[in-house]
Amino acid sequence: MNASLIALWKEGRTRFTKLLEAVQESDLAKKNGLSPNSAGFLIRHIAEVELLFAKNVFGLAEVKIVAKTLIAGKDTGEWTDLAELKEIAEYAAEKLEQAISLQENWDEVIETKEFGKKTKAEALGRITTHTAYHAGQLALVIKYGK
Repeated sequence: MNASLIALWKEGRTRFTKLLEAVQESDLAKKNGLSPNSAGFLIRHIAEVELLFAKNVFGLAEVKIVAKTLIAGKDTGEWTDLAELKEIAEYAAEKLEQAISLQENWDEVIETKEFGKKTKAEALGRITTHTAYHAGQLALVIKYGK
């Protein structure tokens, strides 16, 4: 079961990973129109939330994360180091995959202040769509942003 769910999650995440392969450092400060978030911010935010899910939702206590985009609550303009952003995105992928692989009961209900009560299966759907949602924003920023 977990192998199938990992395959599903990885496929959903390709919306993000394909952009990471193509993004240039010069894209990171771009914003799309009046959108408050830069490409760099979106990359960092996606990785941070994946790490928070690995740690707080799926119980992988070893995860190290300071959710700077959530703490700031806005784009501070500091997300301009492509190598660093790719590194945290890769770390997030590794840790979230590890956390998914360790789950035994996908019907177990968990509760967080961010989204209330959900089964672990529902939470996996939420993080998968969160990443894809922001990857769509990222694609538009890279393509049309200035």
